[in-house]
Amino acid sequence: MPHSQLHHSDTSRDRILQAAIREFSEHGLAGARTGAIASAAQVNKALLYYYFRDKEGLYTAALEEVADKVAGDALAVLRLDCSAGERILRFALQHFDRILSHHGFQALMQQEMVRFRTGQSNAMSIIARKAFEPMWDLTLETIQEAIRSGELCDVDPMQMIYVALGANVFYFLSAPLVRLVTTLDPLEPKSMKARRTAAIEFLGHTIFADRKRGVRLAKAVLAAIPVPESRVPERKTA
Repeated sequence: MPHSQLHHSDTSRDRILQAAIREFSEHGLAGARTGAIASAAQVNKALLYYYFRDKEGLYTAALEEVADKVAGDALAVLRLDCSAGERILRFALQHFDRILSHHGFQALMQQEMVRFRTGQSNAMSIIARKAFEPMWDLTLETIQEAIRSGELCDVDPMQMIYVALGANVFYFLSAPLVRLVTTLDPLEPKSMKARRTAAIEFLGHTIFADRKRGVRLAKAVLAAIPVPESRVPERKTA
């Protein structure tokens, strides 16, 4: 196949995948329409089945696309040329920012976790092995490196992962309940910016053996990485 045709083929496939990610994240596997995906990708519907065997195959490819991107970005942070402790701070901040701004990925993974728990998913084990296992392994290795060097406190590395990432997940999951029981809106930009700062400053104070150095590193990391644009959907009012 000539180079120009290969490029066109790759472009068409990429447009289909990006359109599929949006459609599946908004409507799930059952509710998504292949016609809407083809229309958004500006291709003939038959081309979807040329690249992807069926709707389920397209759904799996969309999941793999977003999971590979997220894992690749995370691995890049964990391989930065800085101390292991700073890499963990940057990784935790990137995790918060991903939840804040990559809603397509979050929606797809939440839907897939439900399908996995009910025995409907064939994709989750593949995605876990290909994308998330390398990220998990390198996170543990980085924490262990920082503990061995004396940079981080000598605690169970698994518990440190839960501290660094679990708080981010809980913040976003609990937001609807917090709005019901308080006057706060955790998803309002000012609140999210404050929480983003507090999460990294907390790690600087708590996981570093030299607390003063941890605080300095946390401030430097926050200063170096701007707040991403949030794509939290607008909430309808009555």
